[in-house]
Amino acid sequence: MNDEIRETTDQEGQATTHPDALPILPLKDTVVYPLTTTPLAVGQERSLRLVEHVVSSNRLVGLVAVKDPTVERGEPENSYTIGTLAEITQILRIPDGTIRLLVKGKERIRVIEYVAREPFLKARVESIPETIETGVEIEALVHNAQTLFQKLVGLSSQLPDELATAVINLEDALQIVYFIANSLRLELADRQELLAMDSLRSKLEFISNIMTREIEVLELGKRIQSEAQERLSKAQREYFLREQLRAIRKELGETDETESEIAQLRAKIEEANLPAEARAEAERELSRLEKLSPASPEHAVIRTYLDWIVALPWNTSTGGTIDVARARQILDEDHYDLGKVKDRILEYLAVLKLRQERLGEQESTREHREPILCFVGPPGVGKTSLGQSIARATGRKFVRMSLGGVHDEAEIRGHRRTYVGAMPGRFIQAIRRAGSNNPVIMLDEVDKIGADWRGDPSSALLEVLDPEQNRDFRDHYLDVPFDLSRVMFITTANTLDTIPPALRDRMEIIHLPGYTEEEKIQIAERYLVPKQLRAHGLQPGEVTFTEDALRAIIRDYTREAGVRNVEREIAAVVRKLATRIAEGTATNVTVDAGLVRELLGRPRYLGEAAERIDRPGIATGLVWTPVGGEIMFVEATIMPGKKELKLTGQMGDVMKESAETALSLVRSKAVELGIDPLFFESHDIHIHVPAGAVPKDGPSAGVTMVTALVSLLTGRLVRSDVAMTGEVTLRGKILPIGGVKEKVLGARRAGITTVILPRRNEPDLEDLPPELREQMTFVLVDQIDQVLEAALTSEARVTPVVVETPARDGDALVA
Repeated sequence: MNDEIRETTDQEGQATTHPDALPILPLKDTVVYPLTTTPLAVGQERSLRLVEHVVSSNRLVGLVAVKDPTVERGEPENSYTIGTLAEITQILRIPDGTIRLLVKGKERIRVIEYVAREPFLKARVESIPETIETGVEIEALVHNAQTLFQKLVGLSSQLPDELATAVINLEDALQIVYFIANSLRLELADRQELLAMDSLRSKLEFISNIMTREIEVLELGKRIQSEAQERLSKAQREYFLREQLRAIRKELGETDETESEIAQLRAKIEEANLPAEARAEAERELSRLEKLSPASPEHAVIRTYLDWIVALPWNTSTGGTIDVARARQILDEDHYDLGKVKDRILEYLAVLKLRQERLGEQESTREHREPILCFVGPPGVGKTSLGQSIARATGRKFVRMSLGGVHDEAEIRGHRRTYVGAMPGRFIQAIRRAGSNNPVIMLDEVDKIGADWRGDPSSALLEVLDPEQNRDFRDHYLDVPFDLSRVMFITTANTLDTIPPALRDRMEIIHLPGYTEEEKIQIAERYLVPKQLRAHGLQPGEVTFTEDALRAIIRDYTREAGVRNVEREIAAVVRKLATRIAEGTATNVTVDAGLVRELLGRPRYLGEAAERIDRPGIATGLVWTPVGGEIMFVEATIMPGKKELKLTGQMGDVMKESAETALSLVRSKAVELGIDPLFFESHDIHIHVPAGAVPKDGPSAGVTMVTALVSLLTGRLVRSDVAMTGEVTLRGKILPIGGVKEKVLGARRAGITTVILPRRNEPDLEDLPPELREQMTFVLVDQIDQVLEAALTSEARVTPVVVETPARDGDALVA
């Protein structure tokens, strides 16, 4: 049924036609008046459908305000009945899906009855004519409204001056009222009340009362601001009076606490022997402090700044002539083995000694900057304690600084003094704590620095750790250069992957691998056991550990690259024995393997390689982790299906590609291996890497996956004492990999005796301890055939996947 069209006359005297059933658009916190142009934003789905319909027809729409702006959707029940008939004059579509409208109010309307709710609101409406009075009184009300609005625009900073000019140029009294109301920030109830009034006189009186109230509020605000300025002037007068009082006391020979404080600071500045720029800044701040009242907040800020300036060791050094032989002795006392690492540290100290003796301290620093050493290795191998040994060997102060989890750049460079509670960065604080300008500063966990909206601390470290730049390090708080070139920086990390390349380039990397079982036994005997006996108040002869006891702790209760957990387990044994000795039930205890199991309970780690390799399709691989090398099992199985490869175990993209390469290689060599080539057409293969909660990636599992697949399809068991690593190509070539030493140590800890490695990794075997090379067998390979020969047993344990395939015509393969 077509809507009935009615014709009315709008406020401008023009004929307006609108359908009897008019589309209704509810507005939140907005009232549109006749004779005004208003922008609107439309975003709800129902409103968007209404706009599309109206724009395609006569562009007329009814606008009514929603009583409660907090409701999600305007409905007839919560909308006012009196609104405005408007015409959509402009429409702008926004990329986010919303629409911007420009509507022009035509006349007032009243909603009689809603006739539709979907796809949008429709209602029958009637026009509400305005009652327009004339006469001298109306003219006076109009003039008063214009005058009040001009005054309001002059007082308010939010209303542009053009509005005052615009309201003067309007002649229609009703349009003046609506123009003013549309320009002011009125409450929704006031806006609706104004629209609902029929009389022009009432509207003029209503809008005039509102403007009078707003003018009073603005004038009161200006008066309050003027009084605040007067109070500030009073504070300035008090300051000048205090200065005059200070001058009078000086003439009388009297002193106050502030003058005494200033004199003390000036004396400290003289004693500190500051560099030229730092001295000039300190004297400038001291001059400002003299002119400030002690009650001023800036007084405390400047005083704290001067305290930091004079407390820093600008010219104080520690240490002396370096004794390289003594340094070697200290390193051997504190650390077992680590031959290459100790040699590099001794080279470092020897060069430093010769430069200082032959070139002098200052000339040596100018000509050659000390390199930044970075110790990289798994936890518990002695990275932090090496820094302490270096400080002890050089006679310098030692400061440890943990960077793990640091996210704020201000932790490195300091906070600017504009912030409340500002402080220097960690490096300046460390220098002050050390009381020396050349301490050994150890930056622990440099690979665990974070970055967020507060900045990137690793980028801020570039200047600190660059020997060419840190001579003039400028902390944001001090804002004067401090020479960090004499500081010996040492950093530690578990992995290099997370260190930015620019930062890594500024450091000399020294790798600390994990320990072998024999090395752990020696460390436990020489360092850990005596340390724990002292810590628990026991004499050396009261508790004695046999080698078998230490070996049992290392094999059965720990599995790590370092010795941190070994020390914890030794401490647990010593605590239990200390309890018995304190109770008087034991004396002079000798700890053997049996007593270890009695005190620590059942073993936590067992040689699981033999237990896990119990059927074809399982192979043992080697992986590198930031905490040392580990073994990894690769399991494969088959099932009827549609030639699909399923991969599980949180594999990364590179590892998934290695699995696909492995399957393609096995399929290409199917006939050679005695596998039916057509078998793959009707079966799915599933490869799983256990410890599914741990992410894994890298190409070095390629040979392990090929071995597991061949074992599965031929029924030949993989040897339980063999582990392997290497990247495989589609041609069956074995490519080299990294982390050989860590992987071999991990295999040894797991009880593996034979390791298959790429032949091109043969030089890496020189890094292994001699006893480890003697205890283990290394098979170097170039081709995957050599891997299979070394890893698989000779006889099939189960029926292999071999099916007699008759010859077929066409393009079919012939088995």
